[in-house]
Amino acid sequence: MASAKKSKIRSTSHLPPLPPESAGVLQGQVGAVAAACEAGAELESLKNLVTVNPRDVLWDLHLLTELANLRHQAIPSLLAELFGAAGDKDRRKALKRALHLLKTRGVPVPPELLPREEAALSQTRPVVTQAQVSAVLGNGDCVVILEAPKEVLGGNLLLSVLNDAAGFRECQVFNLKSRQQEEFWQYFRQQGLTDWFPVPGPEAVRRLEEAYRQTPPAVEAWQVYHSLRERIWQHWGRPDAAPDLEQAAPLVAPGERRRLLEQSGQLATSALFFTWLPGLEEMAPWLEKLRELEASPLVLSDQQKAVRADGLLEEAVRALYPLENRPLWGRRLLALAYCLDQAQRREEAKMVRAAADDLLQPEDSALAGENPFLLSLVRMGLSLAWQASQQPEETPAAGGLLTLPGDSPLIRR
Repeated sequence: MASAKKSKIRSTSHLPPLPPESAGVLQGQVGAVAAACEAGAELESLKNLVTVNPRDVLWDLHLLTELANLRHQAIPSLLAELFGAAGDKDRRKALKRALHLLKTRGVPVPPELLPREEAALSQTRPVVTQAQVSAVLGNGDCVVILEAPKEVLGGNLLLSVLNDAAGFRECQVFNLKSRQQEEFWQYFRQQGLTDWFPVPGPEAVRRLEEAYRQTPPAVEAWQVYHSLRERIWQHWGRPDAAPDLEQAAPLVAPGERRRLLEQSGQLATSALFFTWLPGLEEMAPWLEKLRELEASPLVLSDQQKAVRADGLLEEAVRALYPLENRPLWGRRLLALAYCLDQAQRREEAKMVRAAADDLLQPEDSALAGENPFLLSLVRMGLSLAWQASQQPEETPAAGGLLTLPGDSPLIRR
């Protein structure tokens, strides 16, 4: 019986499986921790190699279990640092099992690392806070969510919907039980907001402060944030401690810039950018021009048609993403590159950074051409518009209106 029980603890077979993409990310993180342990890395460096997801218990349990299989003296302290403050039963029980398992395998486990229920209730224990942000949507909206014990905010969750041009759209405090929290996140997933990024507290506060400065004091959301502002600064940090995104987002070496910029065209097919696509109404005139080009008797060859189609595509990009708005789109991409890098999605982060740099500081050379990322967005928009025109009675899969609690619509553009 003892060996069977050990076997169950050692593997993740007793847990529901992660999606294949998440499982691959997990194995990559655990492998990086293993290599860093062998190299003698410090605890802080080890922490930066893994991603803890407060809203995804399954991910955390898989991560905890896989890390517990690394027989290295640094692992107990790493597990305690990552999960010792967890307030839920599942993570605390898994942590306790993992530390006992490591101890039975001969790994030193200091007694103070073992979680105790009374420690969770101690008034001297530091307040555990979390901050998460969504990707910026095509209309400039972004969701910032702060989580903390009820005594900090008057509830355990603060939901803020921000717009980078208009400020606060919404700011609400919720006090949600475990089941309600799952329903809360499920609601966002159903609306297409599936990517969330844990960020340092000061970065979340920086975004909130930008919205605060843009919003008139008469707006209810401004008043809600204003009433909580000092407590938020106290527990999540000051905005001036936020990282400089120009430096914190992954830098692209000059020799890699052109390759990564070309590859950034692939991003248009990512769910992160579905809300950046031009709407069907915006694409209708360009689809009509493309059809006229195809039917024109003045174009004699396929090569001529291709050249004129490329010119039409670039014309559409300039109309739909005007030059004067490019810095705004570039800053949105820069913020997303930082978030992707924080989530260990390094290759995506570099492509996004290359696209951002090109929008913020475009090349002067005429040979450089249009931004590949924007070109792909318009090309995909044309494809969706053509598909919709072939099936006018069906609702297109992409687009539509995303709505959040309250009155804040999240639309495509």
